[in-house]
Amino acid sequence: MAKKFSSLREKMSAESQARVETVAQVLMSEMPLHELRQARGLSQKVLAEILNVQQPSIAKMERRTDMYLSTLRSHIEAMGGHLDLVARFPEGDVKITNFAELEGETVQRA
Repeated sequence: MAKKFSSLREKMSAESQARVETVAQVLMSEMPLHELRQARGLSQKVLAEILNVQQPSIAKMERRTDMYLSTLRSHIEAMGGHLDLVARFPEGDVKITNFAELEGETVQRA
């Protein structure tokens, strides 16, 4: 019989639990769009309905290596997120702001 991960985790030492949490956070901080969609509990069909497109369009978008920022922004916002564009330099990070307006509407900041 399968065991719940939570019951197995309770048996782990505090140090092991901390290590697992760190690895989980790293894995969740960087992922492809299809994994992000799945982690958010959304199917391609549901996301397609939110974006008012056909499901194959979502599959195609998730396989792309190049797309418009507006397309990516729409995809992320449909999943309940907010897209920020950040340039990383040795001296520090810079948030790029000239994409804050999309289709004439100012994007709300959290």
